[in-house]
Amino acid sequence: MSLTRFSARTALAVIIANMIGTGVFTSLGFQLLDIQSGFVLMMLWAVGGVTALCGALCYAELGAALPRSGGEYNFLTEIYHPAAGYISGWVSATIGFAAPTALASITFGTYLSSIFPELSPTWLACGLILALTGVHASNHRNSGGVQRAFTAIKILLILGFCLFCWVLVDEPQDVRFLPRAGDGGLLASGAFAVALIYVNYAYAGWNAATYLTSELEDPQRSLTRVLVLGASTVMVLYLLLNFTFLYVAPMDAMAGKIEIGYVAAQHAFGGAGAAIMGVILAFLLISTVSAMVLAGPRVLQVMGQDFPAFRLLARTNRHGIPHVAVILQSGLSLMFILTASFEFILVFAGFTLGLNTFFTVLGVPVLRWRRPELSRPYRILLYPLPVLVYLGITGWTLFYILMHRPQEGLMGLAIVASGMLLYLLTVRLGGASWTPDDPRSS
Repeated sequence: MSLTRFSARTALAVIIANMIGTGVFTSLGFQLLDIQSGFVLMMLWAVGGVTALCGALCYAELGAALPRSGGEYNFLTEIYHPAAGYISGWVSATIGFAAPTALASITFGTYLSSIFPELSPTWLACGLILALTGVHASNHRNSGGVQRAFTAIKILLILGFCLFCWVLVDEPQDVRFLPRAGDGGLLASGAFAVALIYVNYAYAGWNAATYLTSELEDPQRSLTRVLVLGASTVMVLYLLLNFTFLYVAPMDAMAGKIEIGYVAAQHAFGGAGAAIMGVILAFLLISTVSAMVLAGPRVLQVMGQDFPAFRLLARTNRHGIPHVAVILQSGLSLMFILTASFEFILVFAGFTLGLNTFFTVLGVPVLRWRRPELSRPYRILLYPLPVLVYLGITGWTLFYILMHRPQEGLMGLAIVASGMLLYLLTVRLGGASWTPDDPRSS
């Protein structure tokens, strides 16, 4: 029996929903603590978008050349060594999906409970994860249909929010979006680099489709289009949203706040309108949680295929869905909900995921050098410029996290080190089902 696969539209929905979540509705408040220039703040989101687009171009080449699910796990295993892929899979399983899923679910619960105080934000968050786990552990039709529907609604609501804010705000803020004296120094400052931590976290998820490669229709042709279109669409939406936030709400009112969307809605629509916006923002986060519950377990699945010790994670139901991996990742997310510290996990996750994508993009020239004979249906446009741009901006950000937020940076390095130790233990106990001399590409 042939299994139903995910369409390119579903993959595009996964990318957009994965990216547009907690970050864009919370991070501006942290940025405003050190940066009060409209031009520099917009440049932050433009630089983050260009970085994501360059990363998407690099992943498009890797995904077309190595068309197997698993994202960085698959790429780093093929490019460097199974240990590198294992560590990446460990990072993705513990931090890359489970923690952001928890954060998005907590934000969902917090927004709803602010409107309906009798509801518990913790139980709302847990209930959302459990409901979506049931959907995504069933079959491709249910999973893809739910994801496409909620993502389409999300885009329409964001565009509607921006439009109504522009039309209904009584007194737009006097914010300059053109460069002025002193902006050049801010662009090259440590404050800009630290602010990029939050922006890059908000853009995280542009690579989500690579976790589903083996389940996509014609992945070698569709993956490039999906990755580039997804990153470009989100960049435009992020610029619109942050322009809107700055246009309708005073910077001082948003500085240090997490609920940026709610604050902006209060100034644009008043108290009643803000309450409605709180419900809408909570609704927007459903597709974000859904996308992560859908994509993340594919990393656990391919690890189960490669390492006998995790064979259970590779088990699928009769529809080809890795239901065991879906349930395990959701369980990890539920644990994070009970222990999460919002800002710490945001920076910590941003640093650790940045390391993951940094070495994956670095793998583009490494793979060209090590395996020049490999079929590459897509090659990066303007190579090596996108590679250099991504590595330069991401490397700069990682350096400043270690300098200015050493606790989170060192915690990220500890997760990487623990992944290496776990790999050695796994190989000693059960071995791996393949080696780098036996490359898998499907």
